Amino acid sequence: MTAGARILVATEVVADAGIVAKLLREEFDNVIVSTDPERAVQDFEKHRPAVLILAFNTLEKAERYYLGLYRLSHQVHALPHRTLILCNQDDLRRVYALCRKEYFDDYILFWPLTHDTPRLPMAVHHALRQLARAEAGTPTAGEIAAQARRIAQLESLLEQHAVKGTQRIDIASRSLQQAGQDIGAALDNLSQQLADGDLRSLVEVKDRTGFQRQIDRLKAEEIDRRFEAVAATVQPLRQWLGTLKEDLAPQLESARALGALAERVRPLVLVVDDDEFQHKLVRHLLADANLELTFATSGIEALATVRRRRPDLVLMDVDLPDIDGIEATRRLKSVEQFADIPVIMITGNSEKDVVVESVKAGASDFVVKPFEKTVLLTKVRRFLHGG
Repeated sequence: MTAGARILVATEVVADAGIVAKLLREEFDNVIVSTDPERAVQDFEKHRPAVLILAFNTLEKAERYYLGLYRLSHQVHALPHRTLILCNQDDLRRVYALCRKEYFDDYILFWPLTHDTPRLPMAVHHALRQLARAEAGTPTAGEIAAQARRIAQLESLLEQHAVKGTQRIDIASRSLQQAGQDIGAALDNLSQQLADGDLRSLVEVKDRTGFQRQIDRLKAEEIDRRFEAVAATVQPLRQWLGTLKEDLAPQLESARALGALAERVRPLVLVVDDDEFQHKLVRHLLADANLELTFATSGIEALATVRRRRPDLVLMDVDLPDIDGIEATRRLKSVEQFADIPVIMITGNSEKDVVVESVKAGASDFVVKPFEKTVLLTKVRRFLHGG
């Protein structure tokens, strides 16, 4: 991947772009520069870089450029890439905080030109390695845990089906027994009618005793024997059900162990709301749910967060300061690798048009402010654990 990976250097200063590009071209073959702000989105979507380097001379310009990509492009959140930002000494702490919050992937102290010039290509190598691992399709811990939780349910499901199977065997056995008794009773009734001459217009019985012996023999040797043979075939099935759990004991033990491991992996829930108080409130309401929470204050920030760290569930506020929650959900669902992430919309009302548009965008459910703890917990658990 390193040899052919595209590296896009974005800045408004052509001379700076040339300096950074020259340094990178010593090790990488496919380095492109983008210096026209009017073409920022077009350049990104055309070249689809694996690594984006923000080489602006101020942090504000870098942030404005990257936010603009997410605001104007419908592809940026869907294209796997890593973002490196070049900064100066004065912005170091702020850049560190932004990278720590995963707004950017890494930073390099570069302005004025640092004596550690290999630091930039080294950071690109690290970014490409991370991207290669991500693109290898390795499942996340949350995805593995979700499957492990389903497997852990195997024992209880097996127990339920074994009980139902035993009940059905009992019903079948009783039905066979009753059928044999009903047929015997019907034959006895027919024999009595013939012996009493009730059916003499059809059949005349000259030897009543002999006829009864034949009826008894038919019941004993043919009907009863055959019903007993059929009933006997059910018994091995009953025995098999009884030993099934014992035969599967090692596998069931593994399922229990997987379930125990899965409980140690906390599902990741992304909460998207521009109100910091709502962040604190949701954190408080979900404190006992064994979840890992991460927060975004805008639709653009949410899409960037999902690209870097795939959540197991998104709580998405409808009213956001940039793109609204419905549009953010629509963009999220348009990406195949994110399409199955359940999104619960957060809204202050349940107006029909909001509900309809949210469902069209791909939302799975709604929760209305002010939150009711029981309702919120129930919905979160349903989409995380299926119950």
